Amino acid sequence: MILIYDKTFEGFLTLVYDVYYEKLKPNSIFKQKPNKLILEEIKQIQTNEIKATKVLEAIKNKFSKKAFQTILNIFMCDNDDFEVDLLNFIIIGFKDKNELFNINNSSIFYIQNLEKQLFRANHKMSGFLRFEELEDNTLYAKLESRFNLCYFLGKHFYKRLNNQNYIIHDINRKLAFIKDGTSIKVENIASFEEPNLSEDEEKFKRLWNSFFEAVSIESRKNEKLQRDLVPLLYRTYMTEFEN
Repeated sequence: MILIYDKTFEGFLTLVYDVYYEKLKPNSIFKQKPNKLILEEIKQIQTNEIKATKVLEAIKNKFSKKAFQTILNIFMCDNDDFEVDLLNFIIIGFKDKNELFNINNSSIFYIQNLEKQLFRANHKMSGFLRFEELEDNTLYAKLESRFNLCYFLGKHFYKRLNNQNYIIHDINRKLAFIKDGTSIKVENIASFEEPNLSEDEEKFKRLWNSFFEAVSIESRKNEKLQRDLVPLLYRTYMTEFEN
């Protein structure tokens, strides 16, 4: 059996409810209906707020805070096919929460490793993210990532830029973490126009690029080492790699 849900967290919790109470045994879980011919039975899960709330409260009561946070974290790995393993993780936790530490179980092993990959990506992006000053003095940073890092990065910089308004914009997901005064939020950005940089920002970008070129020693250029230290994935919006 193949289950299809709407990619939302509430939709996935509804799926958990239906699997448990209808005793479904899915082989695959998709975020959208496959284009290719499928001979297996396909069931579309309709998001239900009441069902989702019941499952959410049950998880909060049954699982440890760490395990509950793991479930939330895995849902930030939205480019990965984690659904079957996360479903198994939740089912195992309801049966015996102590089994959630059993890495001999393939689903638990996968979930733990995927969460580690998320943390590593977030740690790297927090160092490679580049803020630019806009005309209204707001700091603005763009990113593209395999993982949904907006919230994690936004919280990371909240303590470091607590007196500064800033926006962290995930271009592909059309999401933005916005800190405005004392307010913080993550919003969907349906359409977006490239903001104007401040005059100081334009000046400092030119100075930084000049410095970056000046300290480069052509005879010691090692592109492989450079890619190891700063992978291409993180360079898209880094000032020093702009043409």
